[in-house]
Amino acid sequence: MLNSENAVATVAVKDLDVARSFYEGKLGLKAESSQGQEAVTFVTGGSRLIVYRSQFAGTNKATSVTWPVGDVESTVKALKAKGVAFEHYDMPQAVRQGDVHVAGGNKAAWFKDPDGNIIAVVSR
Repeated sequence: MLNSENAVATVAVKDLDVARSFYEGKLGLKAESSQGQEAVTFVTGGSRLIVYRSQFAGTNKATSVTWPVGDVESTVKALKAKGVAFEHYDMPQAVRQGDVHVAGGNKAAWFKDPDGNIIAVVSR
């Protein structure tokens, strides 16, 4: 039924203006549309990301959004230059090289938005 439909990621935030500043200013996303002070839809590659206002913002303790990228280290460096702080996790069979976790041929780095939503960049 849904296997031929595109999915859209949604992230809950407390303050839409603060979130919009982060997603546009730090991550470089472009707003496609907004629904007043309730939600903003961003274009990211061929996908959409909806950031919406919710009293439950920041309660998810798992990764909310993942971006597969060609070069994790370069992406981390560019985000750090914009003031993004990265999370460090103890993971079995992974070693940390700076802010990048490496396990086999896979690389990943995690950071949080202003509401504590966890975001990942991973190797394609």
